[in-house]
Amino acid sequence: MEVKIGIRQVPKEIVIDSRLSAEDIKKALTDALAGDGVVALADSHGRQVLIPSAGIGYIELGTEHARPVGFGTI
Repeated sequence: MEVKIGIRQVPKEIVIDSRLSAEDIKKALTDALAGDGVVALADSHGRQVLIPSAGIGYIELGTEHARPVGFGTI
């Protein structure tokens, strides 16, 4: 799932490709925003991204299922 996070007063957004489900990501984000803490997300390569919740401007969650690649059935 692709997650885009906009940081206040920063023109470039953070894009994370995560293996977590949408519900897991929503829970992590809402817990961090409610507690005024740090959002910790892991990308598909195992790297950790830590973002202070006070700096988050917006969050965009992509679709959970990747589009199929190829030319279809032959």
